[in-house]
Amino acid sequence: MSTTGKVIVTIAPTGGMASKQQNPNLPTQPQEIADDVYRCYNAGASLVAVHARRPDDLATCNPEIYRDINARIREKCDIIINNSTGGGINGDMVRQGPNGYPEIIWEERLKGMEAGAEMCTLDPTTIVANFEGREILMNTSPERCKFLAKEMQKRGIKPEWEVFSPTHLLQDVQACLDAGLDTKPYFVNFVLNAHRGFQGAMPYTPKILQQMVELMPEGAIFNVSAIGIAQLNAAVQSLLLGGHVRVGLEDNLYYSKGRLANNVELVERIVRIIREFGLEPATPAEAREIIGLPQLKVKSAA
Repeated sequence: MSTTGKVIVTIAPTGGMASKQQNPNLPTQPQEIADDVYRCYNAGASLVAVHARRPDDLATCNPEIYRDINARIREKCDIIINNSTGGGINGDMVRQGPNGYPEIIWEERLKGMEAGAEMCTLDPTTIVANFEGREILMNTSPERCKFLAKEMQKRGIKPEWEVFSPTHLLQDVQACLDAGLDTKPYFVNFVLNAHRGFQGAMPYTPKILQQMVELMPEGAIFNVSAIGIAQLNAAVQSLLLGGHVRVGLEDNLYYSKGRLANNVELVERIVRIIREFGLEPATPAEAREIIGLPQLKVKSAA
């Protein structure tokens, strides 16, 4: 269990794949996202993983849209803001590549760093995603991993290392750490049960998560994102292993079998479980201390 007694609850409200057709509770537009995040913050979330969407709800990393979302969130609360450099599977993010594969556009992904977020996701993975009957290439080569990490470091952005398998952790993340491209504590997010859609991803089982935790570099802390039905079980195991948790419609559209979820009730449920374990959800200030982020400057009264 957490040595501090505090657990960082990440809310992932939107993502770059799901649609309102799949779950009408999915927030996609800036004010919708900000309002939903504020409700989740009040329920106990201390970090938000933000994906941007265009006005037509398709995926984008447009920095102006990110800035709009970030500003609306910050007007309401001090939750940690983490913008995606993964993007999504449609909209601005995909084009037909010269090798015959639709490809998630590298140049568009880089725009996720341009909106002033405290953290950004860094996917140290080259994968083929299988969605909507298409195989979509996401090329994050070793040099691209290092480039992303260097650019985040220049901007004072803390990377959230998105790890889908042990190889990503032991090879790609470790190479960046060996190059001095992040500082302790390293914030590692284990993404499990994405194997049906992402080649190279791992299913969730207790043994697999245990192994991933045991393979972490010294000085790392971890969070767990499990997709679909595995979300709740993996979150509980993360608590038992001393980790942090992530919930939200990006990863799981359902509260229980056959019943669509909303983001707030997913946060409320995991907070109840955290407290049943004798732990407490971290405040954003406590989460910044755990992750090693600077505290927000408090605006002085006029």
